Amino acid sequence: MSNNGKRKPMNGEDDDDEEDDEENERDLEAWEKAYADERSWESLQEDESGLLRPIDNQALHHAQYRRRLRSLSSASATSRIQKGLIRYLYLVLDLSRAAGEMDLRPSRMVVVAKQVEAFIREFFDQNPLSQIGLVAIKDGVAQCLTDLGGSPESHIKALMGKLGCSGEASLQNALELVHEQLDQIPSYGHREVIILYSALSTCDPGDVMETIQKCKKSKIRCSVIGLSAELYICKYLCQETGGLYSVALDEAHLKDLILEHAPPPPAIAEFAIANLIKMGFPQRAAEGVISICSCHKEAKFGGGYICPRCKARVCELPTECSICGLTLVSSPHLARSYHHLFPVTPFDDVAPMLLPNQHRRPKSCFGCQQSLLNPGNMPIRCVTCPKCKQFFCLDCDIYIHESLHNCPGCESLKDSKSVD
Repeated sequence: MSNNGKRKPMNGEDDDDEEDDEENERDLEAWEKAYADERSWESLQEDESGLLRPIDNQALHHAQYRRRLRSLSSASATSRIQKGLIRYLYLVLDLSRAAGEMDLRPSRMVVVAKQVEAFIREFFDQNPLSQIGLVAIKDGVAQCLTDLGGSPESHIKALMGKLGCSGEASLQNALELVHEQLDQIPSYGHREVIILYSALSTCDPGDVMETIQKCKKSKIRCSVIGLSAELYICKYLCQETGGLYSVALDEAHLKDLILEHAPPPPAIAEFAIANLIKMGFPQRAAEGVISICSCHKEAKFGGGYICPRCKARVCELPTECSICGLTLVSSPHLARSYHHLFPVTPFDDVAPMLLPNQHRRPKSCFGCQQSLLNPGNMPIRCVTCPKCKQFFCLDCDIYIHESLHNCPGCESLKDSKSVD
């Protein structure tokens, strides 16, 4: 024992103590990191009396949604635009070494894969006549994960099976690959590329500026979502091709940025030539019959669709017949694409405090019949259709504009007039 009451460590005990200290530090950093990443203090706000109360996340989400809805409606109202309803889109994922950074939990690669999966499902829900392809860039080369197709499950399966980050990113190789694929698309197709870029540089074998001009000449709209800092070459690419460039601040911001590309974008007149498109409406094949699938080149048992021109069998719609090249769709696909041409008018906000004729306001939502009063019988925030003047709750507002694409109040007026 020493004079200060502490035992002098024996041989080998120094290493054990240092390891214990390192483990405690790691535990402490993880403990602190959990609170820092959750940012629980950001979920509080100060009210009029100076007290802290939780933020109404639903109201914030609805406010962001309404701002986005108004910006889209104002853009379409102030200019005559075409919509690229038949889109051929390549998603380029940066799986270089930079995608392994852990500024997004658990890593950029995992977060990007999660948001891309959600985007693919939303994309096909809003664009049933369109097709997507996946490209990964790693080790300085670009690799095509999936060709252009209309099956969300096949794209997601291929993406999840190829996750892994290494090497450098090459923007030029990715653009050359997608240019080669999209340059064969017919003139009526809207050619797009969305690049999710994590690196701060690009390792290219040649002049990337020439490749950008090739994409511009082929009318390929390139958009970039950065996950690190703003890069001049990415900004220049978007400016030259008419795309959008933005940098994600966090995971929620990344989700908003990528979902902004789900609706059909405005198409410049010279980029989208209006012409007639031949389409086939195949019938469902007989169940319990073995036939050769033209898309998989193998015998399959059960359902499928028969091309009306060459009688070849395909597995799913929409697609392009690999035998005769006819575009195969179904009538619901056309109907779901139609609503982008005539969107529902944005509803007007109704503030609870600005209601001079309170007795005229209905007590329930016209859509879901839920009460528009809080437990104290005070009115809550809602919206009203400017045409039929019916009141809707905030959830119905989002559902009508993003999924239903028809106002129930306006449709009920049409039905009543037809009956009269």
